[in-house]
Amino acid sequence: MPVPLLTHPELPIVGRAEKFPVRRIYCVGRNYLEHIREMKEADERDPPFFFQKPSDALVSNGKVPYPAFTDDFQYEFELVIAIGRAASKLNTEQALDCVYGYGVGLDMTRRDRQRDAFKSGLPWEIGKSFDHSSPCGPIHPVSLCGHKLTGALELSVNGQVRQRSVLEKMIWNVPEIIAQLSRQYRLMPGDLIYTGTPDGVGAVVAGDRLVGTVAGLEPLVVDILPPLLPHASASLD
Repeated sequence: MPVPLLTHPELPIVGRAEKFPVRRIYCVGRNYLEHIREMKEADERDPPFFFQKPSDALVSNGKVPYPAFTDDFQYEFELVIAIGRAASKLNTEQALDCVYGYGVGLDMTRRDRQRDAFKSGLPWEIGKSFDHSSPCGPIHPVSLCGHKLTGALELSVNGQVRQRSVLEKMIWNVPEIIAQLSRQYRLMPGDLIYTGTPDGVGAVVAGDRLVGTVAGLEPLVVDILPPLLPHASASLD
């Protein structure tokens, strides 16, 4: 049997023919106060923290099948930072120098599995790090969009607004997120950082359409598909 040939996950780059190859996906948990309050599972004084999703959980075509092993599939809409150069142990004044660009993404979550893990003191991977759990829109180079430090973000489901906030409400802002993460890991070109979600998270079902926008960036449109059949092809093109 031949060795399988694996493709590198990648995202379109606005205004350019080349693609942005994705190395790692980092996510910030509990970075909006209102979201901490709606989840009721953490002390408001707890600082934000990081977790990872596998890079092959990335979805660039907007098609997300309803996953197995959940009855509570939820959205979390977020600004995404794309890293363009290696960096470690940064301070906040240096942090933006390693940013290649920005996009918008969804941290899709099997909420029932996440809550089970939380109650048992177990890792969150079962609720967060599954196939097709990281939809992301195209990357906008900083040269085109500047740094996304302020502005509105909004997510609608089937035309109804479910999440609406501003980037200024982040507990950790963009430079602080990058600086803190760079003290824990060596950031490398191709890393994505999902910056946390505001309040208004909720469940979706097959047939729903999600549209997320951050001021100045192209919207992300995601369609929730029926569950994949056992042994079905992984291709959703």
